[in-house]
Amino acid sequence: MQIFGVDIGGSGIKGAPVDLDRGDLAQERFKVLTPQPSTPDAVADGVKEVVEHYGWTGPLGVTFPGVVTNGSTIRTAANVDKGWIDTDARALLGERLGGLPVTVVNDADAAGVAEMHFGAGRDRKGTVILVTFGTGIGSALFIDGVLVPNSELGHLELGGHDAEKRASSKAKEDHDLTWEHWARRVSKYLAHVEMLFSPELFIIGGGVSRKSEKFLHLIHGIKAEIVPAQLQNNAGIVGAAMRAVEAGEA
Repeated sequence: MQIFGVDIGGSGIKGAPVDLDRGDLAQERFKVLTPQPSTPDAVADGVKEVVEHYGWTGPLGVTFPGVVTNGSTIRTAANVDKGWIDTDARALLGERLGGLPVTVVNDADAAGVAEMHFGAGRDRKGTVILVTFGTGIGSALFIDGVLVPNSELGHLELGGHDAEKRASSKAKEDHDLTWEHWARRVSKYLAHVEMLFSPELFIIGGGVSRKSEKFLHLIHGIKAEIVPAQLQNNAGIVGAAMRAVEAGEA
């Protein structure tokens, strides 16, 4: 069974048809840059370009980097244009895509759902937290495999700042941090999350998960097991497609 997934990020919009039997992309993904400014209309045009690249005409799932309520309404927009707040994303994207059925989900929640079903969290019970490091920091919190949506733990305070301003991949690049320096910040962040939730497992996702050998061994002081995401940066696309099926759109 194939369903289309789109992952909207602060820097890029990527998508592909997803083979939900294998939990992997059915074709190589296609990516466009997130427009600047990243207004709802401009991003919707980017999503349309990705979908039309494949000639897709069926249901699809779309991730968004912020809180999504009722499968549609955007409540926060930390890394995209603030014009998204209170936007009915499902209606906007559905109209732009010519009436295709659209399901909208928080980006890290989508990645977490994919990792729990097909990847590093498969068959894991207890408290599991996926943390994505990219333009910001996303999180997906699971209790015995059940998602607690919109956790947005990247916005916890760390050193007097939003944690993602200190420990995201973008922060590493913006401040030209070494892997060692960045890993110290990540360690402090994960220690804070661990103090609050006592997870058995941290799954590290986002684009940086492709380079886990450069930093995972540098993270110290965490009692929980820490592993890289197996689906890496495709997890959001896969999870978006999964949520479209769960929502009854496919």
